[in-house]
Amino acid sequence: MDVEMKIRGLVMDPASNMPIVILKDVKSDTVLPIWVGMYEANAIALEIEKSATPRPMTHDLLKNLVRGLNASVQKVVVTELKNDTFYAVIWMEQEGEVVSLDARPSDALALALRSDCPIYVSEEVIRIAKLAPSMAETTPEELRRWLEGLNDEDLGRYKM
Repeated sequence: MDVEMKIRGLVMDPASNMPIVILKDVKSDTVLPIWVGMYEANAIALEIEKSATPRPMTHDLLKNLVRGLNASVQKVVVTELKNDTFYAVIWMEQEGEVVSLDARPSDALALALRSDCPIYVSEEVIRIAKLAPSMAETTPEELRRWLEGLNDEDLGRYKM
């Protein structure tokens, strides 16, 4: 079963100085941190902030391509966590046919924001992520407490 989540914000991992997308369950306090690259974080931040760019960025191009093919992004799902790597699937529909595409979660999330479609995470990923060792120097529980304790100011505008 999949759990609907929203992007709660972007923060920098204090240990690795890498961006983290914070996903939050829409029905509970469960959060899921996903470490992403700087370029993908920037693409997500641009859309969160509704910042326009003079030319289409890669994820804008993808959205325009989907629309140009008379298709629509129905949802994105973070489906797996293997060896500290998250996997995602983009679900699209074109003329009644449903198509799934393998994607990096960061790209799927950036496209989901632009397509205004729901974001889901499999329950198995949430369970495994809670058991997985932290990618930072802190324990998973310490990192989870730190992430859950962030307020709106901490999750404010993401600076690149």
